Amino acid sequence: MDGYPRAAALSPRLQVIDSTGSTNADLVAAVSHDPGAHPHLSVMLTHDQRSGRGRLDRSWTAPPGTALAVSVLVRVGDLPVSARGWIPLIAGGAMVRAVRDQLRGTGHSAELKWPNDVLLDGGKLCGILAEVVPKHPEAVVIGAGINTTMSPADLPVATATSFAAIGVTVDEDRLLADWLTGLSGQLAALADAGGDAGASGVLEDVSALCATVGGAVRVSLPDGSTLEGTAVRIDAEGRLVVAAPEEIPVSAGDVVHVR
Repeated sequence: MDGYPRAAALSPRLQVIDSTGSTNADLVAAVSHDPGAHPHLSVMLTHDQRSGRGRLDRSWTAPPGTALAVSVLVRVGDLPVSARGWIPLIAGGAMVRAVRDQLRGTGHSAELKWPNDVLLDGGKLCGILAEVVPKHPEAVVIGAGINTTMSPADLPVATATSFAAIGVTVDEDRLLADWLTGLSGQLAALADAGGDAGASGVLEDVSALCATVGGAVRVSLPDGSTLEGTAVRIDAEGRLVVAAPEEIPVSAGDVVHVR
């Protein structure tokens, strides 16, 4: 495929959309309508997403042409249900590694913010959202929004960044191909280990990439309460363990790195 030959070599179905409300919504609908036509690693992408959604149902938009919105279908029927909470973390970790490959020799750094935001020099470069396809529990659509050519003036918040904002030109095809390779490989390793994140190496890999671990955090929990303490580790279920001072595992919440 023109523009994305490396990614197309890895994906059995790669669709480039001129403009859409949400690649995640489109791909979920397409898989629901015709699951057989969408095998593992089917991809849909655009540079003009009008109604993207992030974690905690936040809206996500970007000026046309300044960000890459991509969604990929993963088939996880061989992964125990108890281990599927690792899917967003694996997706985030794979994106961190893909971004790091783009940054080689530049002096810039990329890390993971638990559970699946990608930070570039501490600013948010990419957010990730994983959704189970209704009535198809073995099918999960993972969406990523990457700020590619967005100028500093167009960044939505002060804590966001982009490749362009640090003077780096991104090779989108290689970025996407590297992400698909890492994502697929880590999911396969987890499945081969029977869902054991420790035995598969997934727990160690994600923990090593995660800037949240070891730092002071403030977590806004789904019930409206706030937890403050030190993020001490990611546990075997992918939860963030916060010492506050007793250790409390967090499975969902909005994390702020406290400087």
